[in-house]
Amino acid sequence: MSDTLSDSALDLIFRNARSYNGWLDKDVTEADIQAIYDLMKMGPTSANQQPGRFVWVRSDEAKAKLADCAMEGNKEKILAAPATVIIGYDLDFHEQLPWLFPHTDAKSWFEGDEAARKESAFRNSVLQGAYLMIAARALGFDCGPMSGFDQDKTTAEFFADQPRYRADWICSIGYGDPESIFDRSPRPEFDTFNKVV
Repeated sequence: MSDTLSDSALDLIFRNARSYNGWLDKDVTEADIQAIYDLMKMGPTSANQQPGRFVWVRSDEAKAKLADCAMEGNKEKILAAPATVIIGYDLDFHEQLPWLFPHTDAKSWFEGDEAARKESAFRNSVLQGAYLMIAARALGFDCGPMSGFDQDKTTAEFFADQPRYRADWICSIGYGDPESIFDRSPRPEFDTFNKVV
């Protein structure tokens, strides 16, 4: 590897980055969202499946609708955030493989096997959501990932026009309020959960 990120860049993305619960009154524009996506989409997925489907919630009406799907402790986080993205996946992502992965007939790998499609869509869309957070942080934004919400209700509210899409988790994006974070929780040393064989 010829190049590495600077320590300050690694601090920005990982070491000093935190999950925020409150937000400063600064906008996240559609251009910002496009820039986050354009960086995130470059992260690898299996056979370039790109199964992630994203709804960026910015309007007051959409925020209220999403907050209504969330557990009590997450409602205000959603209402206060300049943007919250719903990370979902497409159960029929394989229909896009002829142009996303033209090297071989990858679509045929998944035809007739919905269980395999769901497993692969879930795994790879979660990867894309992680890339999204890294991209957002790399561009100077803070993140507040959440799983405390009703996935089925959110799917019905925000993916009604795409019956094969499913909501999985959500992440607020913006400029975090330093007063809203907890002390950092422990991070295990290498030997705790790793072995090299």
